[in-house]
Amino acid sequence: MAKKSTSYVCQSCGAHYGKWSGQCADCGEWNSLVEAPDVSMPHHKTIKKTIASTSKTSNYAGALSGVMSLDEVGVTVETRMPTGIGEFDRVLGGGLVAGSVVLIGGDPGIGKSTILLQTATNMAASDSLAGSALYITGEESLSQVAMRAKRLGLPTDRLRVLAETNVDTICLALSTEQPAVAIIDSIQTLFTDAIQSAPGGVAQIRESAAILTRYAKQTGTALFLVGHVTKEGALAGPRVLEHMVDTVLYFEGESDSRFRMIRAVKNRFGAVNELGIFGMTDTGLKEVANPSAIFLSRYERPIAGSVVMVSREGTRPLLVEVQALVDDSHAQPRRMALGLDHQRLSMLLAVMHRHGGIHTSGQDVYVNVVGGVKVMETGSDLAVLLACASSLREKALPPRLAVFGEVGLSGEIRPVPNGQERLKEAMKHGFTHAIVPKANAPKSDSSQFKGIQVIAVDRLDDAIDRAFELI
Repeated sequence: MAKKSTSYVCQSCGAHYGKWSGQCADCGEWNSLVEAPDVSMPHHKTIKKTIASTSKTSNYAGALSGVMSLDEVGVTVETRMPTGIGEFDRVLGGGLVAGSVVLIGGDPGIGKSTILLQTATNMAASDSLAGSALYITGEESLSQVAMRAKRLGLPTDRLRVLAETNVDTICLALSTEQPAVAIIDSIQTLFTDAIQSAPGGVAQIRESAAILTRYAKQTGTALFLVGHVTKEGALAGPRVLEHMVDTVLYFEGESDSRFRMIRAVKNRFGAVNELGIFGMTDTGLKEVANPSAIFLSRYERPIAGSVVMVSREGTRPLLVEVQALVDDSHAQPRRMALGLDHQRLSMLLAVMHRHGGIHTSGQDVYVNVVGGVKVMETGSDLAVLLACASSLREKALPPRLAVFGEVGLSGEIRPVPNGQERLKEAMKHGFTHAIVPKANAPKSDSSQFKGIQVIAVDRLDDAIDRAFELI
């Protein structure tokens, strides 16, 4: 009799090991290794036989295998299906692509099931996609889904629903219904009989997602997969899950906030880091027509430590307020950043000390981006430092001043992409002054920026001096 081989799989990243260890060497998680099923078990032979039989006809993407020249490959125009929610279409890259697989994650109660139910009812009620939406729930009963739809005031006469957790049964239902879009809520509840482990494990999630993704590619059905997140905010399950799908969306913002933000961290059919802004109401998530206006505070008088920066999220500029508080430290000085990179804040403060003449070695520094927005770009560097300088000197900068620019280690102000569009966004909201990198300054004969005074700078000390001269 052949000796049984035992392997262990990390429940966090999916790495395989020949023996048990207390810590995963790949991802660093502790106590995450569990024993994997024996490879000599009969169901594994069945899986290998099935894979061998299907690989002769088509590959993972549903196309016939064979080597050919790249210019022989036919290129088809992507057909976008509107979801009925403009901001959601923006995050997806202009609509839902047939055969695509979208993974959406977020904290519990933040609105994942709500926006997907709205999307399903909108697409089911569409004249071009009438009756072509299927909502599959594995966490809730059908009566709970119906109660949510009734509470949100959504039309339910055309939406098809199914309560199931077995992937094989789900694929059979998809083959029978042949919907244009299907929603799986959620991937952590699904299982397949080919894997002898509990739902939610690494092997079950990986195999279930692979089966559904293969079905979507071969039939052209667009799939939404809801994923749980860990306490750190990352998607739970194997890391390979994000590589298998076409688009990965994350919900941002607090559950108790009025606003929700969906960011695309991966998109094969659109821009990465595209941001969609929504407002949570009694009737579900509603798109925000003017996102810049909701992140700008209105004060009766200028406040020290507040600066408006022009960020760029995806394909559009966005006005966001940055607030800083610099205070004397009575112990070890602290640096805390909400919505920004904490390590980059410490680096910027060192640059301001060396090249701006402003030191914060004995002060606590707290920086916050208003509204819960996470700024991912380096164009916020100059606004952060001006806000810190304003708070330290207790001098408020002009309320109609907009700032953007990257700060280098040698104190230079580096240009950022799409500077002209950022200036136009500031002008649209009534800003009269803007401090920008010299390389982003408009030409002298440019007539479209006559309504705003553009101050071009190339050094950090010059930017600080010019900002406080406006007071």
